[in-house]
Amino acid sequence: MDLFDSNTAERTNLPRNMIENSMFEEEPDVVDLAKDSNTFPAFSTLDPDEVAYEPRSSRLLVRGLGENDMDDDEEDCESSARLLGMSFMNRSSAHRSNSSPYIRQSPPRTCSRPSACTMVVCVLVLVIVASLVMVMYLLPGCTFTRAGCPKSNKTAPLEPVYPNSTNGELFPWAELRLPHSIQPLSYELTLTPDLDNMTFTGRTVIKMSVLHSTKRIVLHAANLNITKAMFKLGDGQAHDVTVLEYKPRQQIAVKFPEELKTGQQCVLIFDYSANLSHTYDGFYNSSYTDKDGNKRVLAATQFEPLSARKAFPCFDEPSFKATFLIRINRKPSYMTLSNMPQTKTTPISNDLMQDEFEKTNVNMSTYLVAFIVGNFTSVSSNAAGTNVSVYSIPEKKEQTGFALATASKLLQFYNGFFEIEYPLKKLDLVAIPDFLAGAMENWGLITFRETTLLLDSNSSHLEKQVVASVIAHELAHQWFGNLVTMSWWNDLWLNEGFATYMEYMSLQEILPNLDTGNLFLSVRFRAMDKDALNSSHPVSTEVNTPEQVEEMFDSVSYEKGASILLMLNASLPKEQQFKKGIIQYLNTYSGLNTQTEDLWNSLTQVEVSTPRQNISEMMSSWTSQKGFPLVTVSRKGDQVTLSQEPFLLTSDNTTQKSRLWNIPITYVNDSCSLALQCRQMYTLKYKTENLKVPESVKWLKLNYKNTGFYVVDYGNDGWNALIEALSKNISVLTPEDRASLIYNIFALSRLGRVPFQQVLHLLNSMSGETEPSPVTEALLQLNSIYRLLDKRQESGLAARMKAYIMNHFGSLMKNQSWGEEQSLSKQELRSALVSTACILNEESCTDQAKSLFKKYHDSNFTIKIPGDLQQAVFTVAAQSEDDWETLLELYTATTHDAEKRKMLKGLASTQDPRRIAWILKAGLNGDIIQTQELPLIINTVCNGFAGYLFAWDFIQVNWDRLIEKFPVGSFAIQTIVKSTTSQFSTQAHLDQVQAFFSSLKQRGSQMRSVQEALETIRLNKRWMESNLKAIGKWH
Repeated sequence: MDLFDSNTAERTNLPRNMIENSMFEEEPDVVDLAKDSNTFPAFSTLDPDEVAYEPRSSRLLVRGLGENDMDDDEEDCESSARLLGMSFMNRSSAHRSNSSPYIRQSPPRTCSRPSACTMVVCVLVLVIVASLVMVMYLLPGCTFTRAGCPKSNKTAPLEPVYPNSTNGELFPWAELRLPHSIQPLSYELTLTPDLDNMTFTGRTVIKMSVLHSTKRIVLHAANLNITKAMFKLGDGQAHDVTVLEYKPRQQIAVKFPEELKTGQQCVLIFDYSANLSHTYDGFYNSSYTDKDGNKRVLAATQFEPLSARKAFPCFDEPSFKATFLIRINRKPSYMTLSNMPQTKTTPISNDLMQDEFEKTNVNMSTYLVAFIVGNFTSVSSNAAGTNVSVYSIPEKKEQTGFALATASKLLQFYNGFFEIEYPLKKLDLVAIPDFLAGAMENWGLITFRETTLLLDSNSSHLEKQVVASVIAHELAHQWFGNLVTMSWWNDLWLNEGFATYMEYMSLQEILPNLDTGNLFLSVRFRAMDKDALNSSHPVSTEVNTPEQVEEMFDSVSYEKGASILLMLNASLPKEQQFKKGIIQYLNTYSGLNTQTEDLWNSLTQVEVSTPRQNISEMMSSWTSQKGFPLVTVSRKGDQVTLSQEPFLLTSDNTTQKSRLWNIPITYVNDSCSLALQCRQMYTLKYKTENLKVPESVKWLKLNYKNTGFYVVDYGNDGWNALIEALSKNISVLTPEDRASLIYNIFALSRLGRVPFQQVLHLLNSMSGETEPSPVTEALLQLNSIYRLLDKRQESGLAARMKAYIMNHFGSLMKNQSWGEEQSLSKQELRSALVSTACILNEESCTDQAKSLFKKYHDSNFTIKIPGDLQQAVFTVAAQSEDDWETLLELYTATTHDAEKRKMLKGLASTQDPRRIAWILKAGLNGDIIQTQELPLIINTVCNGFAGYLFAWDFIQVNWDRLIEKFPVGSFAIQTIVKSTTSQFSTQAHLDQVQAFFSSLKQRGSQMRSVQEALETIRLNKRWMESNLKAIGKWH
């Protein structure tokens, strides 16, 4: 899935999108063994799945005392529980057979009478034991679980082995992940959507194989009203069965009196009905207004990660792959699409037609299933024997040409690069009018936002770059994710990190004019921003709740995953070991599920002439621990000392500063610094190591072209040497290396390792900079500080920062033209400079923007504004009362999606409080402005001084409505939390944010994004308190 759905500037600010509905844990009923034991049912023998998946907190005490280490409180409590258990046994001894080991045996007649002292001691011991037993027996609220009697916890009862299902019967499974005793082989789905009433009915037939003998089948279903269920074993007759449901985990189950035996095959058949979802996941309804003003409806799917279960009962985990045969019943006025080509259409009544699709010729995970019902038109071409089509609503058919040409080129490129042909007969790309994600890689039926697929003939190269990147990402998934799939969501990066890496690599090969290298550099910087927080997570990390699954869709899985692959490829010998390794990985695991170690093993096993590197040893440090290293360089004569430590913006007692990475260091020096051949390599494995360089070397620059995922501190002498070299000749380093130095020094300033004055010295040494990557990175960093000062109402210091930006970049800003510009790199540079100048209200910029908007308006919108200038022009226009209204009219009328989104950002940038309140409400309601755009609106509003407190109040008041539309933990919610809090820098705001999110409990308080927000506010506060005086001394 592609998370990013915005233009280039938004991508710089990072991640992408996300869908899926929230799932909230209900508190299960608790079985209390202290009650009458006769009411407690007998349990069958555990099958292997229960042993493998049962957590500590969910087993009964009597099933395994003493298996795990306990702290003192637990041990005391468990000892008491044992005594109580013995008491129960002794009290019922009269009912036991004589063979019971608990029946007291008569003492041998030869025993002597005990002494009086012994009798007294025994009585005292018995009294103490009896007292303990009575205390424990009468202790209220103690449920005996495997963990013993817990301390009081009034928020939620402990979960027993088996919770109660909706009908009161015990549900036969108690884990988030399904048992692996049953493997689905094939699904037959028949669906009948009713787009008039926004409902659907369905029949699902699942053929399964029994892998381990079991008395139950457990699978997923959510919000489905199952009206009938039947079961058939082998060639036997189908018979009705009872379906148990446990809603908190969205699971259903069928229990059997006799075991299903290993090797048997069986079939489950479900008939059900449901409402079409009104959010953006599952089988959901969407609508748009056509050119005649009529409302048109459609239904589409979005199943990743956990929402196939909302459309049909299924084993909704990535490792349960199967084949699918899909039939859809629809009215004659609609058409349908699915993963496979349509084979036939059959009339089934006067007003219903049945479209049947080919059975998939590949096994695939449920999250990749897709189907659409609506009215679309298409353009098609043949690429390497595959029919490639781009679908859109009829009004936008002319905007599909670029996507079709790009998809066809990319498909042929990937076929050749991976040396594995795309396995399906067709590849459809569909622009959905109302779609939250940037795109979704459903096998053979990729779905997109209109803004990430459609372009008109006047679109700029920057807009083409965005669309091409998303298409490249989704097509890469047809191999990485679809053909070979991660086993569980903890290794999501195997899908998303690879697809992100391939999107940039492939476009540099087939569309080099789109210059995606600068874009990739920028998103690597933003990934490091997130990963520098203590609240970050390892690339491969434990995932145990639905909310944690949602939260895996972030910049660590996507951009950090891609970054470490880039670093690995750059460090390997130039014998195509990386390419050969991933081809071997795809061939070895085609149609299967994998874990991170499988990838490293494939790369290690590739035959190369140079000594083979142990890739697993090298890369495990990058995937198994969060964060990245800070490499410190010091030099004395010809000896250079390199040392590493975690780059920690926030340190606490739980952080292991002894963590080490296996770092492939690259470096250049003053004698040779630009060409690839200049690059030298050294692997830093330990805390501190030394290397030698000629004493004549004046300076070193580590991390050539920033292909490594680490920050470098050169020390005072090292920084001064680099600054001096750049002052004399800015071209002594590549643009990527200059941008890398800028990012590094700002990061070190945030860490407190270098004074802000040193940051300014570096920027001043680059006063002649004209390349887009260093200029855009410097502007982003300085604008961030300006906004913090502005929001903190440090007006004098904000004015100083504005003056510095204008003094440093003013001449470059004034040199920008306002006409059409063909060079993409010049468009990138101009867009960043003009946007900054106009945001800072530089008079010549705002005058030019107003003039251009007036010409646009007076020409009845026939004179086009260059695509890279549209955002700046629309933002300036929105500050005028009349032009804001004009822009709103244009927004509702235009069919050009990239331009439409820039208009929306312009509208949201208004500083008028009434209009800010209106646009936030409109985005939430979804009538005039689609709700999919609400995260973008909130982010834009928060950038302005007038809007950021509005937005903060807005999400507090409307939180419950927000999590109805966007699941807890989803990327949309992550974006909203970050946007509304990331510019706070005071203790008062920190207290407010902490109090609000703490009050949410299960409605969001435990989200990682909340921890990131609190940490970011503390860091902002720390930086401000450390640097306000220094900023105040600027001249």
